[in-house]
Amino acid sequence: MALDIDAATQARTATAVAPTRRPGRWLDDYDPENAEQWANGGRAIAHRNLRWSIFTEFLGFVVWGLWSIVVVSLPAAGFRFSNSEIFWLISLPSLVGATMRFPYTFAVARFGGRNWTIVSGLLLLIPAISLAVAVANPATPFPVLLLIAATAGFGGGNFASSMANITYFFPRAEKGWALGLNAAGGNLGASVGQLVVPIVITIGAAAAVNLPLAGLIWVPLIIVAVIGAWRRMDNLSGARSDVAASLAALRQPHLWIIAVLYIGTFGSFIGFAGVFPKLISDAFPSYAGFKVGAATVSLAFLGAFVGSIARPFGGRLADRFGGARLTAVSFVALALGVTGAIFATRSGNFWIFLACFCFLFIATGVGNGSTYRMLPAVFHAAGGMSGARLAAASLGIVSGIGAYGGFVIPQVLRISYEQTQGYDLAFGCFAGAYLIMLAITWFCYLRPGSAMAARRI
Repeated sequence: MALDIDAATQARTATAVAPTRRPGRWLDDYDPENAEQWANGGRAIAHRNLRWSIFTEFLGFVVWGLWSIVVVSLPAAGFRFSNSEIFWLISLPSLVGATMRFPYTFAVARFGGRNWTIVSGLLLLIPAISLAVAVANPATPFPVLLLIAATAGFGGGNFASSMANITYFFPRAEKGWALGLNAAGGNLGASVGQLVVPIVITIGAAAAVNLPLAGLIWVPLIIVAVIGAWRRMDNLSGARSDVAASLAALRQPHLWIIAVLYIGTFGSFIGFAGVFPKLISDAFPSYAGFKVGAATVSLAFLGAFVGSIARPFGGRLADRFGGARLTAVSFVALALGVTGAIFATRSGNFWIFLACFCFLFIATGVGNGSTYRMLPAVFHAAGGMSGARLAAASLGIVSGIGAYGGFVIPQVLRISYEQTQGYDLAFGCFAGAYLIMLAITWFCYLRPGSAMAARRI
């Protein structure tokens, strides 16, 4: 009898542990903090969703950055635009993408993570296909191209929904590394796009470029991502938008402080990733592309590549040394990087210029990870509402505000070129901004005797 009771108890426990699956790939009672559930299928569910999330977010970053690559080849395709117009084509996707991150953050809880991944993936077809159609005709008016470039901002919104979705799948002990991988995998899209597009559009194009391929080559991959999300990802009924926490977080001064710091780290990453191909083309035109057989290879991809790889390590190092301390070091490195770029452009040394920018991109990646790490530490002792809720609600807000740096940086460079016919003035302004952000980090989180310094943020 005892054995029958034990068996029945074990059966009920097993039923309670296993999440319930409903039509539409909805999961009820999914709890990653339940150690037994996590060990018996939960981990597999989480990692399966993470893989497809990374792939879709990766394509989002590719699409988000397409115009930063395409603009360099517009003259060869017969387009004649001013330097100012080129910078607007580069920066507008970042402006739209940053703004899209706010609604995308709440879409996961409203529609389901799997469902929204399908929708956000399908939206990527709009900028990819419309770009291909528009650049096939050199007579396409600039306002039309600008509108199409704005739709590339759909790719920027993907980051917020992807990060919001994945945070529900992993336990606290593994959440940081999972989010770091998700972010790094997405960020790599900016690098891969800058490597692949110049090669594809020049293969077999003789003296011209086959510019429509810049958009068309990603269409099959977007379709694969959508089908993969449809068949392999899950919606969690337990995912809920915490509107109260979001409103409370907006009233926290530290949210706005960290958002400013994130403009300096992530904003610099996406901003410089967008302009790097053009900066090389303008400052060192003979190094804009290297012929490898029938293809042209650009080294601009190296910046976004090393920045993406550095991001998860920034989070790991911040766990060990403190997020504020590592963020401060990142701002010092960023200031040194742009100062070195001034020296490189004045001396006409491309390799020093490339090395300075790779150093700068590494600093952005480390700073991205360390600044994100600061949020839960800063809100840990928040009164009233739990710090964990405030930190979770702050992630999407901070990621959206930080992405506006991708618009600001190209526009500052545009103004610098219009005023001085060069970019040294902009680099000097960036160096000054990084030193101001360093001072803010020190004063708010590292100043000896302050409460935040004692908590080792």
